[in-house]
Amino acid sequence: MSEKQEKTVLCAANAYEKKYYFNEQFNKLPQSIRDDLHIICVLFTEEIGGVFSVVFDENGNVELETDAAEEDILYDEIGSGLLVNEVRRSRQELFEALKLYYRVFILKESVDELLTEEE
Repeated sequence: MSEKQEKTVLCAANAYEKKYYFNEQFNKLPQSIRDDLHIICVLFTEEIGGVFSVVFDENGNVELETDAAEEDILYDEIGSGLLVNEVRRSRQELFEALKLYYRVFILKESVDELLTEEE
């Protein structure tokens, strides 16, 4: 049995409650990035429904998660997978920058080591 991995939610949108959440731990991110994340999350839930979250795993990798209430017959499960892939592809640079931000400012990893790792 594997241990439950620790995840940190960056932001999320909920189509059921029509709410958006942004983790205040990341308030130092530039406003333009916070605005982009807000737009991504809200548009996803408007199109697909359910709950959409942008989270970091314990290694700083950005994960896009979507979920729906069991009784939600309008949730588009196939469309959710396709849209997650599209968002991941089209916003790859944003998510790579967020990963670097998380590893440097939250996990306190050395920038020099991270840049060496990338090469």
